[in-house]
Amino acid sequence: MNSQSLKPRQPSTIDIDPLAAAHLYYGDSHSKRNAKARTYSAVVETRSGRNDTKSDGGFPGRRISHDEVSLQPRKFLIQVEPTLKTLLAREDTDDNCQITIDDHGPKVLSVGTLASRGHNKFDVRGTYMLSNLLQELTLAQDYGRKTIVLDEARLNENPVNRLSRLITYSFWDGLTRRIDGSNIAQVGRDPKDWTEDPRPRVYVPKGAPEQYEYYSRIAQEHPEIRLDVQWLKEDFDDAYVRDLNAAPGLLAIAMEEYIDPVTGKKDLKGLPFVVPGGRFNELYGWDSYMESLGLLINDRVDLVKSMVIHFCFCIKHYGKILNANRTYYLCRSQPPFLTDMALRVYDRIKHEPGALDFLREATLAAIKEYHSVWMSSPRLDPVTGLSRYRPGGLGVPPETEASHFEHILTPYAKKHGMTFTQFVDAYNHQRVDEPELDEYFLHDRAVRESGHDTSYRLEKVAANLAVVDINALLYKYETDIGRIIRAHFGDRLPVPAEFCAKGMTPGYLETSAAWERRSRKRRLAVDKYLWDEEAGMYFDYDTVKKERTGYESATTFWPMWSGLATPRQAAVLVAHALPKFEAFGGLVSGTEESRGPVGLDRPNRQWDYPFGWAPQQILAWVGLQRYGYDGDAQRLAYRWLYMVTKAFVDFNGVVVEKYDVTRPIDPHKVEAEYGNQGSDFRGVPREGFGWVNASYIYGLTLLSAHMRRALGTLTTYDTFVKATEALGFY
Repeated sequence: MNSQSLKPRQPSTIDIDPLAAAHLYYGDSHSKRNAKARTYSAVVETRSGRNDTKSDGGFPGRRISHDEVSLQPRKFLIQVEPTLKTLLAREDTDDNCQITIDDHGPKVLSVGTLASRGHNKFDVRGTYMLSNLLQELTLAQDYGRKTIVLDEARLNENPVNRLSRLITYSFWDGLTRRIDGSNIAQVGRDPKDWTEDPRPRVYVPKGAPEQYEYYSRIAQEHPEIRLDVQWLKEDFDDAYVRDLNAAPGLLAIAMEEYIDPVTGKKDLKGLPFVVPGGRFNELYGWDSYMESLGLLINDRVDLVKSMVIHFCFCIKHYGKILNANRTYYLCRSQPPFLTDMALRVYDRIKHEPGALDFLREATLAAIKEYHSVWMSSPRLDPVTGLSRYRPGGLGVPPETEASHFEHILTPYAKKHGMTFTQFVDAYNHQRVDEPELDEYFLHDRAVRESGHDTSYRLEKVAANLAVVDINALLYKYETDIGRIIRAHFGDRLPVPAEFCAKGMTPGYLETSAAWERRSRKRRLAVDKYLWDEEAGMYFDYDTVKKERTGYESATTFWPMWSGLATPRQAAVLVAHALPKFEAFGGLVSGTEESRGPVGLDRPNRQWDYPFGWAPQQILAWVGLQRYGYDGDAQRLAYRWLYMVTKAFVDFNGVVVEKYDVTRPIDPHKVEAEYGNQGSDFRGVPREGFGWVNASYIYGLTLLSAHMRRALGTLTTYDTFVKATEALGFY
């Protein structure tokens, strides 16, 4: 590096925001056309903070100082590559390209100040500032910067502000996908494609011929991609879906027309959506709803709107909101949240042209899904009138390698005198009959449809349960749809052919009265079968054994979210159930007593004690607020946000899929089953995890300014309460 590169630039009266997004901070601000954007400040005080003027009022001669203090915010002049190399060599003692409290380095690094042209040094100290330095240097490296001017504000930023800023301006973008010709080569490939010749493949429904034409053109223009474009059969059954496993692929989702700026012709491009985590490329079900709550606060309305449009497309062409848009999910849905999601979007766009059409489409889609999925066989239990997670499907769940079930399948293979592979093929194609195995996989698929995969609450029984969660959500569908029809469509909503469920005549009129009757009927059934007055909480009901399970799950609070609980039931839940689930970092998914002992023969399940998940927190917060328990909602939100923030500070900016809410020190270190998504990154986190991002943004809206300040200083909730009570503020 030549001496010119270290010369400070002339000061500018207009400086870039020191907390600007990386593409601005390391991109535009360091570009030649913004050569004057990065300014420096004059040193007027020493490290001691003394003015140190001479007796005659003048300043003393300049000396080489350490940790100099400037009148303006401090800036550093840093050579990226050597500083990054030194930082990792000194501080990353466990060689994972992260600087955390688990590392045992000196936890201090001297960097040169801009005002001294890099000659005077300032000590960057502590895990948080050093890990932030690592993140900033990694980002600068991404933008090809050799030397940067770095504002100290990016290193010592309030962690609450930093995390919320990263989510808003970085993580959401890192999780955003679209599916079209620009990336089909990447997103079309499936890591769960176990066939001998994995290749990008897309299945298009007959109702979207424009997409078939589009993808066929992409395949023809780019033969190197090896894109396989297939029509999807209109009336598919379980056997057809099973046979697609020999050639699995993406299911087409919504696209939009645009004018290609190069050719000036109309073309198609995929509507964007947000994935749960960085390793995913598909549109997922209830993850999308949870993400939408944070996206709307961050004014990403168009992104949420496009996800609603995707779901309408899926219901129209595939009959349901899919677990995700892959062929092996065609028989499987997920917890339904469409009406609430659509209403939240409509509330933000109702002044725009076409807003009412958007709401109509979403409502019609929800009506079709309600009738054809949740209130039809096999999910509807005709005796109780309640619904279950009970998807179709044949054989071993295809998104999981057969070897995942080796301990289950091997005894059957030996029984039939077959190799493992031979038996799996014979079983999948029904050449052997094993009712016990059929029952096992029926429940396994139901657990996956529930989104709570896996939990001892559901294991080996899921498909038989009229669970609290699905019936609370369907009650919300019923009340939402009734209110929408009455308030927005003059109490008469005709149903067109594409949204007619089986047996429904096109043009059939839906009215609010019918939906209000359905909601009242469900409430009576839930009170009869799921509510336990003595225990003071809701339990799942086994439709085969005809009894409540007694398994204590955080889903007991979902009826408060949906408005299904009466005010008295809500009061009982808060008094009797809430103390069972509240832990250091928020709500546990289930109680330790219900989970039972764990060990080598009975390992932890990730949706059980002691783990907490963002959806359970969010739905409980909203439910508590709905019934006037704002203090309880604030307390639980603070506990969750503190835990997430503390892990973010201590572990290099980590934001993960789930947490052990009983662990104050390293709650993100979850080893149950599938590990933890979001912790495996080098240098800088780029996506967080979708629904935890949303829970953080949403949770902050529940806190007072005083609570938010305390959270920024990493004050535990118990300490915060003691301090505020002592001062008479709480």
